[in-house]
Amino acid sequence: MTSASATWNYADAWEHIARRLPDAPAQEHLGRVHTWSEFDRRANGVAATLLAAGVGPQDKFAQYLYNDSTYLECVFSAFKIGLVPVNTNYRYTVDELAYIWDNSDAVAVVFHGVFTDKVAEVRPRVPKVRSWLWVDDGTSPCPDWALDYEQAAIDDRSADAPWARTGDDLLLIYTGGTTGMPKGVMWRQEDLMLALDAGNRRPLTPRPDAGVLDSRSAKPGPRNLPAAPLMHGTGLFNAMSNLMVGGCIVTLAGRNFDPIELLDTISDRQVNTMSFVGDAFGKPILRALDAEPDRWNLSSLRVIVSSGVMFSADTKQGLLRHAPNLVIVDSLGSSEAVAMAQNTTSADGSSDTARFMLGPNTKVLTEDGREIVPGADELGRVAIKGHTPIGYYKDEAKSAATFQMFDGVRWSIPGDWARVDADGTVHLLGRGSQCINTGGEKVYPEEVEEALKTHASVADAAVVGVPDERFGQAVTALVETLPGRTVDASELVAHVRLHLAAYKSPKTVVFVASLERAGNGKLDYKALTARAVAALE
Repeated sequence: MTSASATWNYADAWEHIARRLPDAPAQEHLGRVHTWSEFDRRANGVAATLLAAGVGPQDKFAQYLYNDSTYLECVFSAFKIGLVPVNTNYRYTVDELAYIWDNSDAVAVVFHGVFTDKVAEVRPRVPKVRSWLWVDDGTSPCPDWALDYEQAAIDDRSADAPWARTGDDLLLIYTGGTTGMPKGVMWRQEDLMLALDAGNRRPLTPRPDAGVLDSRSAKPGPRNLPAAPLMHGTGLFNAMSNLMVGGCIVTLAGRNFDPIELLDTISDRQVNTMSFVGDAFGKPILRALDAEPDRWNLSSLRVIVSSGVMFSADTKQGLLRHAPNLVIVDSLGSSEAVAMAQNTTSADGSSDTARFMLGPNTKVLTEDGREIVPGADELGRVAIKGHTPIGYYKDEAKSAATFQMFDGVRWSIPGDWARVDADGTVHLLGRGSQCINTGGEKVYPEEVEEALKTHASVADAAVVGVPDERFGQAVTALVETLPGRTVDASELVAHVRLHLAAYKSPKTVVFVASLERAGNGKLDYKALTARAVAALE
């Protein structure tokens, strides 16, 4: 592992940790604990089964699963034999599933039993898929065209592939876009490992070093709870990082986010770290804590990592009231760019909403590649260099638009617009793809949403642009109020104007029962725009 030509690979690293901490917990679901040796052995079984089915190097293996121990076992098994894990959104329709598995060139799919009927409908449309692994979740019998996953997990044949593992082996993360179908972000394993590890107190060395792994896994690591789905980058990347320090991944039994279940699990299982997605998770958790402040023991919880959507300062401070030893890390990142900037909040300090300190490899650039000077009255896009994805799978045009070269340096630029304040902090405005052009002015929905959510009666809010003869697009808010609360639209407009310029305030407010956020906490702006247009007709 110390050769000058060697490269970091997850399977090598996790196998090393399994040998060092064989009896330490690696995963826990529904009270069932898998030790590191079991984690390794079961991943070997799945890998052996796939090898026997005739997979080849860098073939694609899709995970169509809810959160449980199976998910990471399958990722580990793929890494062991040089396959490429492919995430699959369990909310997708049959057409979307067919697209993902065809576009990714998947040859094997693992799925929970509850999805059997959908998978059966998709199968004729994806002839490249040769192996189907059915995971028993008590909902349906194993179909005759699939193999029982448990039989694969106990396969004791050799899992040694006839080809080598390298740091060039890929992981694919399909991420939904605002236009078109989802895109598969291609991460080299070594790049992903080093990007995720950049903030670690004992960082990985540029070349593999067993001593570094030993120093990080001298004892069992933290107990981590991914509250967000593992099918999305926030949950998966945080879990993979925790495994890199010999930790244990605790997954929730429920398949819909329930703050009571989450708090019960933190208290009962003594969870140390947790990942979730901003206010979409933070606000419901805070409401539960405020309603029953003495119900849960959160003393074990030390760190919350959030990424993907804005996380308001008020919500962070509210959580800290209930867990004063907590450190909250609000990370600006995406599937295309890990840890571009962060905002750290603890009981000893304070932080503002959507303000971040840039990482060492991150800049805010104009569209022609010029760096924005702190305090300048202009906007730019947040960009990161160094360990970044190699592009989008089978999409050169989108790759060229996101991964750009300026003065010989390659940057990943997902599309987050920001301004740089005089003190060097970055004020995030939002994705340019969501920007509303109204009367010649640009309005970024996220900052209007955050202003709306500071109102005492608002549980959640989304802002979209709807066609307007006078302004081109009219700023329109969809608002979900707290249970038992009512508020007048004019009051919300006036509230926004206390925080933002008048042209950014909503022209219209549409009240909805739910914004129907996805499991990763994100909003479907296309669907919300259609809802707003329909409500205003």
